[in-house]
Amino acid sequence: MTDTFTEFRDVAAEPGIPRERADAGGTSATVPLRLSLLGPLRASRNGVPLPLGPLKQRLVLAVLLTRPNTPVSLEELTDAVWPDDPPRTARKNLQVYVSTLRRVLDPDDLGRLHHGPGGYVLHLTADECDSLRFEELARHGDAEARAGAPSRAARFYRQALDLWRHDPFSDLAARAEVLLAAVDRQHARRLAVYEAWAEAQLETGEPAPVADTVDEMVSRHPLRERLRAAQLTALHQVGRRTEALAAYDECRQQLSRELGLEPGAALQFAYRSLLEEAAPPRTRGGPTGSRLLPPDLADFTGRTWELAAVSEQLGREDGPPVVLTGPAGVGKTALAVHVAHRLAARYPDGVVAARLCAEDGSTRPWPSVLAELARSLGCTVRFPGDREEAATAWRSWLSGRRILLLLDDAPDATALGPLLPPSGPTAALVTSRSRLPCLESAYRTELPPLSPEEALDLLGGIIGRTRLTAEHAAAARIVTATGLLPFALRAGGNRLSVLRHMPLGQYADRLEHPLEALDELAAGGLGVRARLADAWARLTVPARHTLHALAALPDPSFSLSTAARALGLDGRNAQRALEDLIDAGVLAPPPGPEVTAHTAAVEESVHYELPWLTLLFAREQPAGPGMRC
Repeated sequence: MTDTFTEFRDVAAEPGIPRERADAGGTSATVPLRLSLLGPLRASRNGVPLPLGPLKQRLVLAVLLTRPNTPVSLEELTDAVWPDDPPRTARKNLQVYVSTLRRVLDPDDLGRLHHGPGGYVLHLTADECDSLRFEELARHGDAEARAGAPSRAARFYRQALDLWRHDPFSDLAARAEVLLAAVDRQHARRLAVYEAWAEAQLETGEPAPVADTVDEMVSRHPLRERLRAAQLTALHQVGRRTEALAAYDECRQQLSRELGLEPGAALQFAYRSLLEEAAPPRTRGGPTGSRLLPPDLADFTGRTWELAAVSEQLGREDGPPVVLTGPAGVGKTALAVHVAHRLAARYPDGVVAARLCAEDGSTRPWPSVLAELARSLGCTVRFPGDREEAATAWRSWLSGRRILLLLDDAPDATALGPLLPPSGPTAALVTSRSRLPCLESAYRTELPPLSPEEALDLLGGIIGRTRLTAEHAAAARIVTATGLLPFALRAGGNRLSVLRHMPLGQYADRLEHPLEALDELAAGGLGVRARLADAWARLTVPARHTLHALAALPDPSFSLSTAARALGLDGRNAQRALEDLIDAGVLAPPPGPEVTAHTAAVEESVHYELPWLTLLFAREQPAGPGMRC
């Protein structure tokens, strides 16, 4: 059998790759331990394979390798090794497996595998683990691409891709959901690096390696437009024009049939170049402009209609800003990030995100946000201190560039004013709890909670399909108690992932108890109460008074006349108070057509509903001056 780390050693000796342990002559120092997960799980020391033990022990090592240098809890290890019915001795058995692995991997007892706060940690460097090396090489490629050195970028990307021997954990993945999720993440990263390599390689003027390999990647990801654009360009540049035209037609039909979308700008540009018999020009400054986005959710769920609608709007050149609105926790940012990743190939000059509110909920000064966006995109313009003059300079720089700006958590239209792009190929995707009524010519999409089916699908992906199916009725109670909000579902699902012993019915009971629900919806860094507190802090004092009074009602569903009595206002002023909460994203508008007449019959027929978790939080707040109790 060939040494599985041959490529691993070769790339370490490539010129231009930093090595902290390189000697004066440039030769990489020997690293005794090597672990490989980009294929069957393997380990060796000084080229000699190491015995990794029985199946369950190898599963423990595999789970630790999904998150090297990060704590992995006993509960996660237990769930991976015994997904259905862990024995009473599970903890002791895990300790034995870890102890054996420690002797195999760390015979000198250097603290490589130890238990600390949060669980077990396996410490590895990029020299010792092929997945870490893959990421290191990809980062080097990104840096060279940004520096305008496509040849060096392509070499780094190619070295990263060459580390793959097979599917990650190919001998173990089917035995644990956590490994399947890790495999999906690794494949997504491999695809992104392949696309970056293909674009860099095309820019070097040597398209043959791309044309020879791209079909295999396309067969796995036929709707990936960035990949398809590289395929068309490569086939065109090597003279296979007929195949390129067929590939475009195939992709166009699939996008229309499966997603109801037309090809994006980058793909259409490559197609027009085919028709004009001219090879597409090389992109400026590397394979693409800056792509500084939060990571996409590997388990993004639902939102099919909203995804299609927002994608279609962003595909219209010269279109207005696209605004995603909805209450806290409904998943506006997650959808915006998902869309931005999906459409990134349409914006070769950059896709960047910036938050318009600070962590404490305060509005960030516009010069700070503008400077962040400019740095991210490599813009060196020195903006004047005057707001209007700075906006003019910013729009002048954006003019003619294909850039997607993701402006997250906009508190109002004023904060957006100097940041929005001019009419042209640059697009803006905005998220806000408010409907931003003062923002003219915007395309607005109100994001509702998930459907019950989508919510159950998301919960099952977190806690395990088998567990959800076994207690389906209790799971339905859980998703209802979270208000079908993705943020609350993730918080509850993560907590249940830790509390593997708890029946879902017992957890549903806790969520349905008004005094326990918010305490139960917290796990790790996810806390629903903190998110609701941020929304509360952003409300005006009158809006807080209104919300506090409505939360005191015995039923979360109420008519306008009931609200008027609770607020001590006449019908017209009560309606205005409710509209203030709707505009702030705290209260959903009532179903049905808008009402303009205010008869008693109409008032009683229109019902508003205060979200359950918002109601519980408002009840916790002390009555302020002037509040009705």
